[in-house]
Amino acid sequence: MAMKIRLARGGSKKRPHYAIVAADSRMARDGRFIEKLGTYNPLLPKDSEERVKMDVERVQHWISQGAQPTDRVARFLEAAGLREKTERNNPNKAKPGKKAEERAKEKAEKAAAPAEE
Repeated sequence: MAMKIRLARGGSKKRPHYAIVAADSRMARDGRFIEKLGTYNPLLPKDSEERVKMDVERVQHWISQGAQPTDRVARFLEAAGLREKTERNNPNKAKPGKKAEERAKEKAEKAAAPAEE
């Protein structure tokens, strides 16, 4: 059985609230889980202690049993000091989109046209 430590969404529309759970990876996101390990409330400020609450001992237990945390939960574990920080690299994040590139190209052509005259 492939175990995951992941988020299960709760709350109403536009008011999310998540439970950090240990679940079989084949189950639905909000479906059956084995144990609730904590909560995450993204609406609270980032420096609030209530934003992420975890039972650290149980999380470590599940990781020792072979459970894999999802990307978001892995970030919570890094912030709590339970996991090594991994280097993330997204080279495409800083690149402008197609329309922005087209606008920049048009602007450069307009700027070059009066200079030639």
